[in-house]
Amino acid sequence: MAFETQATVLGAEVVYRLAPEAKRYTLRDNGFTETNGGNFQLIRGLEATPQSKEGFKLKITVAKDIQTFKMSITTANGLKAVNIFKDPKQKMLQEKFYFLMDGFISRGLFEKV
Repeated sequence: MAFETQATVLGAEVVYRLAPEAKRYTLRDNGFTETNGGNFQLIRGLEATPQSKEGFKLKITVAKDIQTFKMSITTANGLKAVNIFKDPKQKMLQEKFYFLMDGFISRGLFEKV
């Protein structure tokens, strides 16, 4: 998956872009860690307990220039992207995803397109 100026997860209706005021410290303050390549990455579980090693994970990687990013919801091992929006039984995970993204929007990190 390539870095894009606008992105969303598989199956979601809302498309996001980085807010123009997003900075390196904004990313760090919101839980992103800097990778060896200089990019910023966040991996957050969508299950009830943050310490859970099971379940789906939201993975967002922001390029080091803070202009482009990519995002996906993956399996627990992070190797395969999944679509939580095709199954009505995944309603709680869908709400958790939108809750996390709304939090990032309110903190000036992302914007809805």
